[in-house]
Amino acid sequence: MSISIRRDGTTGTRHILKIRNHEIPVDASPAGGGSDAGPEPHDLYDASLAACKALTVLIYARRKGIPVEDIEVVVDRDDSEERKGIYRLKSGLRLTGDLTEAQRDELLRVAGKCPVHKLMTEVKTEIETGWAD
Repeated sequence: MSISIRRDGTTGTRHILKIRNHEIPVDASPAGGGSDAGPEPHDLYDASLAACKALTVLIYARRKGIPVEDIEVVVDRDDSEERKGIYRLKSGLRLTGDLTEAQRDELLRVAGKCPVHKLMTEVKTEIETGWAD
């Protein structure tokens, strides 16, 4: 699978991110020199964690017959020490439905094991940058 991003016009910093048939505007924040015409790359990184946790919990709950009605994952970023090598994300899970405390605990445990959480914390990522074909 390929993901591409291309500048949207000749002025400003807005780009269009293409993933399969989906297009997402991306921009830098005003503090970063952009016009905030879309999420910035750090936002997408953080959002991937929230999305993965939400989908993981929903799919698991459906498979186990756990009566989850609504799922919300909130991710807060602390990037104050990013340049020192520490990037902190705090995720909070909100669930509705007729859930027992045991089911809530089980779903919280499952959320902590989502694939993106593991990718961010347990996998060494190697990146090669070169010229596109």
